[in-house]
Amino acid sequence: MKDSSVKLSCRGVWKLFGPDPDSFLARHGHEPDNESIAAAGLIGAVCDANIEVREGEIFVIMGLSGSGKSTLVRCLSRLIEPTAGEVIFENRDLLTASGREMIEIRRHKMGMVFQHFALLPHLSVLGNVAFPLEVQGVARAAREDRALEIIDLVGLKGREDYYPRELSGGQQQRVGIARSLAVEPEIWFLDEPFSALDPLIRREMQDEFMRLQSMLKKTIVFITHDFDEAIRLADRVAIMKDGWIIQIGTPEELVTAPATDYVAEFTKDIPRAKVLSAASVMEPAGGDYAGEIAAGDKVADIAAQVEAANRPVAVVNDGAVVGQLTRQAVIDVLVGRDRVNGNGGER
Repeated sequence: MKDSSVKLSCRGVWKLFGPDPDSFLARHGHEPDNESIAAAGLIGAVCDANIEVREGEIFVIMGLSGSGKSTLVRCLSRLIEPTAGEVIFENRDLLTASGREMIEIRRHKMGMVFQHFALLPHLSVLGNVAFPLEVQGVARAAREDRALEIIDLVGLKGREDYYPRELSGGQQQRVGIARSLAVEPEIWFLDEPFSALDPLIRREMQDEFMRLQSMLKKTIVFITHDFDEAIRLADRVAIMKDGWIIQIGTPEELVTAPATDYVAEFTKDIPRAKVLSAASVMEPAGGDYAGEIAAGDKVADIAAQVEAANRPVAVVNDGAVVGQLTRQAVIDVLVGRDRVNGNGGER
């Protein structure tokens, strides 16, 4: 039965570079291993990828350089043609769409932001943001009205007449984000959009991104190699290695229940207080509470409240007390002695 909450999915997507990859996949029943791929002189950029991106979620695809994450996101938008598989968007396999149809889908339903801003230097901020609407044939007054709304939304009001060379890196990236939002996309692809920015500006842009998402509720596929960035932004994360998706889960699931040694190594230096929820480290309810917190609250966010309390704090889910959190449990997480309960992994 189809999950109506799934906005975009891919099934058995392959992207092989090299001689005659289609015949190779057919000979191996679309299930070759790494050894046979290498023996055939092929490069497996994306190998049998299967993901489902839900309506309104931020789905992060991450991995080290060369893992295949950027190739996969370009396969999802058909900027790169997959060797095999299906990419389902709005109940249709995009791999069956004509080139002209894909151009229209990208123009009207997909927003894209990449690491390099690619702003048009001869156009002002207003002109850059309105440009996708001009390509669509929207009348000048209407497209500029829409562009001004988005410029205000991303915090650039008053800079409509500036040119890219007159803006900081963070401001240029805001223009890129605004331009991608002008067409009101159904799905938003962002490929390492903040990685070229200085650390402080990068964090500001992450905050801005989360502010926008809280208002717009877009369906987002976000590419990064930075797990700190992933845990700040993601609802769920897919970790890739050598073209293969190794594990998909929430940041908490990846940290507390890594599927492989590679995932464990990838996540081992993440401050667990940023990832672990109250539910994952709570104890059975005992009564006599000094306040309450939500089960999904991260330990880092509620540590001060719990440590200041002279009694355990109630952990609440949907209005019901489901456990309690003690000062000692919070301290254990903060100093790296956390013991995750059965809701999140090992105890």
